[in-house]
Amino acid sequence: MRSDTPEERSHILLIAGDRAIRRRPMRARVTLAPSDNLAALLAVPTAVLMGSTLPCDTVHLDGIHDPAAVLLRLHAAAAASGPLLLYVSGRLTADRRTRHLHLALNGTTPVNASRHGMPWAWLRAALQHRPAASVTVLADLAADRHAWPVLRADPGLLSAGLPAYGVVTPPGWPATYTRTFVQQLRAAGPDQPSIARLHALAVAATELPPRTLVLPAAQRLSAQPDQQPRPIGPPDRLSLSPAHQQPEENAQAIRAERTQPSALLPVQGPQPPPAAAPAPPAPEQPWQQDPRPYIWQTAQAGRHSEAAAMATAWEQQALRAHGVSSAEATQWAEIRADLARLAGNYLLATQLWASAARTRLAHQAPDAPEVHTATQGAAFCWQHIKAPSEARDSGPELIALLREVPGLDPRYLPWAERRLEYLQRSAPL
Repeated sequence: MRSDTPEERSHILLIAGDRAIRRRPMRARVTLAPSDNLAALLAVPTAVLMGSTLPCDTVHLDGIHDPAAVLLRLHAAAAASGPLLLYVSGRLTADRRTRHLHLALNGTTPVNASRHGMPWAWLRAALQHRPAASVTVLADLAADRHAWPVLRADPGLLSAGLPAYGVVTPPGWPATYTRTFVQQLRAAGPDQPSIARLHALAVAATELPPRTLVLPAAQRLSAQPDQQPRPIGPPDRLSLSPAHQQPEENAQAIRAERTQPSALLPVQGPQPPPAAAPAPPAPEQPWQQDPRPYIWQTAQAGRHSEAAAMATAWEQQALRAHGVSSAEATQWAEIRADLARLAGNYLLATQLWASAARTRLAHQAPDAPEVHTATQGAAFCWQHIKAPSEARDSGPELIALLREVPGLDPRYLPWAERRLEYLQRSAPL
C-alpha cells in the first residue's frame, strides 16, 4: 500500500449501499447510515487514508440504484496502476432463491436482490487478478435477517479470497465501526500503522454488538508474552457492554445472551433487575502490539479455549511484572471473566468478576466506577448459572459483595437475596 513509484496512481473507491433500518411498531430506527460513513472517510486526506504520497483518484458511489454502474466502477478501480482501497458500507442481504449474498442498493429487497443488488462475488471476481498486497477491502456492513443465517453458517464467506477487513453486525444492532476507524486513523499521527493495525485498534475500541462477525478470521498472536515481553496497558472491552445503552436496548442485549437454553435462569424464581454484562473500560489511547483485538476475534470465532489460554498467558505476565493485586493483573482477570461469559461458563465468569471486584475494593473506593463494573458483571453472570447447586453455592459471596458496594441499582441486593432464598428452599433434602 506504500509504494511511491512515480508512474503509479493509487485509487480509492467508496461504495455506499442501502441503509440498515430496524423496524418496530410505530417506530423505525436507522442502525447503519452508509452515506454518513462515506462523508467521514472523504473528510480524511487521501495521503493519510492511503498512507502514500502517490497521486490518487477518488470515486464515491452514494445513493446508486443500478448494479451495472457499480460493476463498471469496480472494473475501473481494479485496473488502477497503484494501490487500491475499496470501501463498502451498507445493508447485506441474501437472495431468497440462491442464498447468495448481495450488497443492497437503493430499492433492493430479498425478493429482487438478484436483479437490483450488487453480488458480493463481484468484488472477488473484479480483484482476483490483482496482487493481494496492492488491494485493501474495508467493510462496514449490517446483515439483515435473510443474510445473517448465511453468514452464521459460513463466517468466512465474505473474506474468502479477499484482503478484507471490517465488521458485519447482526440485524437490528447499531454500527459504529467506521467512525471509530476514522478516529484511530486521525489519532495515529504521522507514524501511521498499517490498515491491519488500524483495523485491530478500531475493533478493540468499538462497542461491537454480541455475535458481530469480524473480518478477517481471528489471527494468532505473533509471539507469546514470555517470548517477547510487551507493556501491559489498560484493557479494552472485548464485547459490547449494554450498561451504556438505553434501557430498551439493555433488555434486548440480555435477551440476546439467552439464545441457548443454558443461558436461561435455572429456576422460575424471582427475576433479576435489569443488568448488563460489563467489560473493562476502554483505554485513553491505543498502544502498539495490543493482543486484545486478536483475543477478541478468537473468541468471536468460537475458539474459546484458545482465547482463554492467550488471556491467561498475558495475565501471568502481569502477575510477574506487577504483582497479584496490581491493576494490570486485575484488568486481565476481568478480560478472562468476559471470555468465560462469551464461552457460556457463567460460574467461572461470576467467580472471576467477584474476585476482581474484591481486589479493586482493597485498593479503590467502593463507589469507584471500576468496582461497580466488576460487581455488576458478577451479578449479571450469576443470574445465568444454569445448575441450581452452583448458583446456590456462589450466591452468598455475591450478596456479601453487593452489600459492600454502594451506589448500584438498589434492586440488585434484594433481587439476589430473594433468588438465593428461592434456591435454598428448592434444594433437595
